[in-house]
Amino acid sequence: MKNITIYFLFLFIGISTSNFAQDNEAKKLLDEVSSTMTSYTNMEIAFTSSLSNEAAGIKEGDEPPMKGNIILEGEKYNLNYIGNNFIFDGEKLYVINHDEKEIAINDGDFDTEDGFIYPSKLLTFYQDGYTFKLGKTATVNGKEIQFVELTPIDSDSDIVKVELGIELKTKHIYKLVQTGANSSKTTFTITSLQSNQKLPKDTFVFNKKAYLKKNYSID
Repeated sequence: MKNITIYFLFLFIGISTSNFAQDNEAKKLLDEVSSTMTSYTNMEIAFTSSLSNEAAGIKEGDEPPMKGNIILEGEKYNLNYIGNNFIFDGEKLYVINHDEKEIAINDGDFDTEDGFIYPSKLLTFYQDGYTFKLGKTATVNGKEIQFVELTPIDSDSDIVKVELGIELKTKHIYKLVQTGANSSKTTFTITSLQSNQKLPKDTFVFNKKAYLKKNYSID
């Protein structure tokens, strides 16, 4: 299941007065993003992810992007991604594999100490253990995007660099591009974001009886 994770880490490059100024600007922007996106009562985010590795002959665009959807409210979330459903009700995590009709139940959320950042952590992953500086700017579909370059403090990380694209008008995360030590590149793009919606009461509820009726096995 951990192959469905989207994880982001980063490395510190250079120490100078100008770099410190850049870092302060990057931190201010990231703080604004976090403040904006965590102020919502809830969010529903649609996203795509793609993988490329030119060294292995896998070019960007060779395969169609994978689509996903996540609903977040506080610590709770309901994530649908490549045939799997992840429901975290604040206490237990239910991992539902629809292809195999199998369900695993874990006490607590994913363990972030394994070095991975999961989709539910996208909005806060950069707040601890990372360094950053301002990167390039770009205009994408009429949106002004400022990238922040992130690098891992952990020298043993398998990740070389992460570029986090932020839409300056909304202070929303727009895109994340992660480069691995093996030259692989994972791109994660938010295609839509809706906030403060009236959610069904069972959004973060695992209905055990319903799945047993469908002959799902539960660990």
